[in-house]
Amino acid sequence: MADKPIRVLLVDDHQVVRRGLRTFLEVQDDIEVVGEASDGAEGVARAEELQPDVVLMDVKMPGTDGIEALKRLRELANPARVLIVTSFTEQRTVVPALRAGACGYVYKDIDPDALAGAIRSVHAGHVLLQPEVAGALLAQDDSHGGGTGRGSTLTEREREVLGLIADGRSNREIARALVLSEKTVKTHVSNILMKLDLADRTQAALWAVRHGLTG
Repeated sequence: MADKPIRVLLVDDHQVVRRGLRTFLEVQDDIEVVGEASDGAEGVARAEELQPDVVLMDVKMPGTDGIEALKRLRELANPARVLIVTSFTEQRTVVPALRAGACGYVYKDIDPDALAGAIRSVHAGHVLLQPEVAGALLAQDDSHGGGTGRGSTLTEREREVLGLIADGRSNREIARALVLSEKTVKTHVSNILMKLDLADRTQAALWAVRHGLTG
């Protein structure tokens, strides 16, 4: 368990949902709910004010929705990792959220203990995608080429790093597995994204799955 609790911000337009999430999360010894917001714009403002570790974000909200909020957080270079918690399963919702920078996507009917585990996983640097969510994004990548043919530009070490990203490993875990410094791993990750013309670790992980680089 970490020395400091994981600081979580709840962003959902339904007060009942926020209250339910808070009630459950507050009994977790390693998770602290530091604030709430009822729409995306307020969520961005609160994230800048409170600097949470993880934001639980709904997608469909009045005014500024979750996808627009994700884009704004990325533009602000806010370090919070965003876990989408929603009832919407359509590909037209899943794919834009992941493209906008979400680190995970789960549904509101998720088991409470599994949700706590998801928060810990995302906070640790992992990419968290339920199988059907991964399938939606992979299908979208297939329809646009998804970097096919660029894999030959990767070095053997970069392919090793990419495989571990696809396994859900954080930079720290990759560094330990390959006996490298975290700084070196970050450099490899940046090179991978540049060579494959991908925006983030989520896309890199899915590229690796599609091209058989997972363990």
